[in-house]
Amino acid sequence: MGSTVEGNIPQMIEITRLQKNIDGVTVLDLEALRVRTGQIVGLVGPAGSGIDELFEILIGRARPTAGTVLLGGEDLDGSSSSLGVLFADDGLYTRRTARSNLRFFARLYGLETDRVEDVLSNVGLGDQGSSMVEDLSGGLARRLAFGRAILHQPRILILREPFARCDQSSISLLQRLIREQAEGGAAVLILGDDDANLPGLCHQIHRIQRGQVVETSESTADAGPESPLKIPVKNEGSVALVNPSDVLFATAEEGKATIQTVHDEALSTQFTLSELEARLVQRGFFRAHRSYLVNLQHVTEVIPFTRDSYSLRLDDAQGTLIPLSKTAAGELRELLGY
Repeated sequence: MGSTVEGNIPQMIEITRLQKNIDGVTVLDLEALRVRTGQIVGLVGPAGSGIDELFEILIGRARPTAGTVLLGGEDLDGSSSSLGVLFADDGLYTRRTARSNLRFFARLYGLETDRVEDVLSNVGLGDQGSSMVEDLSGGLARRLAFGRAILHQPRILILREPFARCDQSSISLLQRLIREQAEGGAAVLILGDDDANLPGLCHQIHRIQRGQVVETSESTADAGPESPLKIPVKNEGSVALVNPSDVLFATAEEGKATIQTVHDEALSTQFTLSELEARLVQRGFFRAHRSYLVNLQHVTEVIPFTRDSYSLRLDDAQGTLIPLSKTAAGELRELLGY
């Protein structure tokens, strides 16, 4: 059965007259809910609102009492290869590394290993691939769990509390990644206990109580909050605040990011390179290599050395060269359109 089309845009998630009864009590009674290709929709409600029961139905763990749920035009008995799911808990193997976790799930999907490295880089964990999951912060583990959900490039994403246990840098990065998934053609449904971090991200937010939608708000999803204007760097007895425009690039040293400024200063920060990337990605910084974050405003030239080897030349007096990985070279070409 094909998906319903509204204005020639496929309805990737279609819920129609859905009911779920448990012990004679109606816990879900949804007349209609649609998520189109490229759309981000939030459905929020407190404990007991029916959110958990809906999630279980959407991922195939439970069956509705009445009504229909179509994902990509197929009922819940159809293939789930186009579905990516982020659970409330991370669902990771804590005694494996970040890379090993993604490789395990890649094998289940029949994917190539380079897809794993791409995803690690995309979720800001390019420098954390060898870290044990149990040693990752809550925010970094959440990024990895999101990476698992998008590993097979699904057309439909169902996200349960995507920002749980996240600091602001991980929230900002995940918001950007969710937007990118929608811009790439995915339909995204976020199920949350409240609307924290959803305004400005979702095109629609539905509020649910006692199994029914009681309020719907529309918004134009925007680019999100501005990233910080300064980078804090600890000095003896004080904290220096560095303007991002004065930063040429950042490197990873002993787990922390060191920034190189236009004033020929090397300053140690309190952030990992991934955390710094999350703060600066909206200010023109680009992960050129797993160990380098570069300010594109100071890049003057992209230099190919071999088919798979590239460098970026900076505008400082030394004409510093920054390594550019093959994957990053493709991303930069698409970003800048050359």
